[in-house]
Amino acid sequence: MKRYHSFLITLHWLLAVLILMGLTMGANVLSSTPNDVPEKLLYLRIHMSMGMLILVLMVIRLTVRVFSEKPVAADIGHSFLNKLGVATHYLLYLVTILLAASGLATANLAGLPEIVFGGSAAPLPATFDAFPPRIAHGLLAVVLLILVAGHVMASLYHQFVRKDGLFSRMWFGPRT
Repeated sequence: MKRYHSFLITLHWLLAVLILMGLTMGANVLSSTPNDVPEKLLYLRIHMSMGMLILVLMVIRLTVRVFSEKPVAADIGHSFLNKLGVATHYLLYLVTILLAASGLATANLAGLPEIVFGGSAAPLPATFDAFPPRIAHGLLAVVLLILVAGHVMASLYHQFVRKDGLFSRMWFGPRT
């Protein structure tokens, strides 16, 4: 078998887009919009919805990946690098799930579900930095960004330097 299951491939690319959007929105839009600006509720609604969707899709992807048939493990001829590649993939799953969990924890501690989705007239807290999970959320976002950058760089290395066709495993086409 040459490729992953098409459902996994679809989830991979959908999650890639959602994760990049979520990271961009958190780092650029939410962080620069004060909590007393009315548009902040809309931005939070979008960011939180994306985060919940990412969490659900990531758990589904991990479950399908565990139980579906996979291509033979990639071998670049170096045991440490092979293990690093596997570990990095699982770290991507773990950090993404922890990022979503820390976002949910922050939201719950700040009362955001009622404010953002429930129509409560309560104001947003002056800052979210008072909530410990928010600190973890920010740190995990940086770690995820580094992991994603490494993942992209590794895929480009395989595609353009090694020219080993590894990218095709996560693209659409016949599986065999």
